[in-house]
Amino acid sequence: MTLSIAVTSGKGGVGKTNTAVNLAVSLGQTGKNILLFDADFGLANVHVLLGTKPSKSVADFLDSKCSMEESITKFRDGVSIISGGSGLTELLNLDNRCRHQILSGISNLDRDIDYLIVDCPAGAADSTLFFASASNLVVVVLIEEPTSFLDAYALIKASNLETGVKNFAVIVNMAETKNMAKRSFEKFRDIAMRFLDINLHYAGMIPQSKDIKHAVAQRTPVTISRPDSMASTAFRDVSRNLMTVTIPKTNTLKFFDHMGEE
Repeated sequence: MTLSIAVTSGKGGVGKTNTAVNLAVSLGQTGKNILLFDADFGLANVHVLLGTKPSKSVADFLDSKCSMEESITKFRDGVSIISGGSGLTELLNLDNRCRHQILSGISNLDRDIDYLIVDCPAGAADSTLFFASASNLVVVVLIEEPTSFLDAYALIKASNLETGVKNFAVIVNMAETKNMAKRSFEKFRDIAMRFLDINLHYAGMIPQSKDIKHAVAQRTPVTISRPDSMASTAFRDVSRNLMTVTIPKTNTLKFFDHMGEE
């Protein structure tokens, strides 16, 4: 069974894509097969952080220039990616038909996938709500700032009320200490669960780290360039926490729920 995880955030600039990339690598380093799908269409930069140059993207799939399988680029450590197509403005306003086409294409891949990691656009864009609702778990990346909290809450509220998403996990990124990150999550959880009928898990924290900044500049995930760093240890801890989250079943359409459909 493939577990699909949407990684998103209420606002940009909180390290969402870097988090998605390093979670994928951390999971892959455990021996799992990971597919990392860059759903931040038109502004995709997963491949940049991985230092790869995909020859195909999801845009080629939608244009019938290749199959979904042919759009996949193999990385390393069990990780493969589907690029979202950087700089392609025609991908910025996909309609639901195209989104369903992508959902079906990924769901019908003839390969063993343990985890699908979906890097969604920041905010409550239509594509974010669509792919979040199609995932088993939605991971929200936030930082310890009021604007990040407010935007993350708005995203969770929109996902819950508009598409019925109930299962969320929170990662506190760029945190100063573990205790401060946990307290920040508890404050956020108390507010969110007071007004919304959701399941909200604490996946952990990623520390403020120069190693991460250097890794981004070098276009190599920190979990590869500095595997013994505090940041890499934190990503491994978070990935383990996500692997243990209990996922209640829902009635909404999910990735890999409709195998065989065209």
